[in-house]
Amino acid sequence: MKETSAFESFELGINSEIKDYLTETVKWSSFLAILGFVGVGLMIFAGIIMGITGAASSGLASAYGAGYASGIALFYIILAAVYFFPVMYLFRFSKSMKSALKQENNNDFAKAFSSLKSHYKFLGIFSIVLISLYILVIIGAVIGASLF
Repeated sequence: MKETSAFESFELGINSEIKDYLTETVKWSSFLAILGFVGVGLMIFAGIIMGITGAASSGLASAYGAGYASGIALFYIILAAVYFFPVMYLFRFSKSMKSALKQENNNDFAKAFSSLKSHYKFLGIFSIVLISLYILVIIGAVIGASLF
């Protein structure tokens, strides 16, 4: 006998209470996505400014100062590029969910949750990568400290 899950035996319905929750979620996710885009823009701007002015005001030897400033600028720009993707997915969720609720369109509804899934998947993978890097840094610090 074939076992079926509880979700196969009924359809999910979107009542007015759920629509209200989703409408409020759209507003907050739009706000956070716009803040994220502003943050990405400011990070890129800061990276460019650091790259241009960092070497001149570093007070270090010119070649070393220019390399250090360029490295920091590049780090900021790469960080902005990484930060762009979860913000973009959150914005797509907000835009698609708003359209789905307004037009009662199942395709936009599915697209919205696909974007939300991508947002959280990206954040999850990024968190795993960061935790792994932290562990490697701690191991390296312990090994480095034991050498002295």
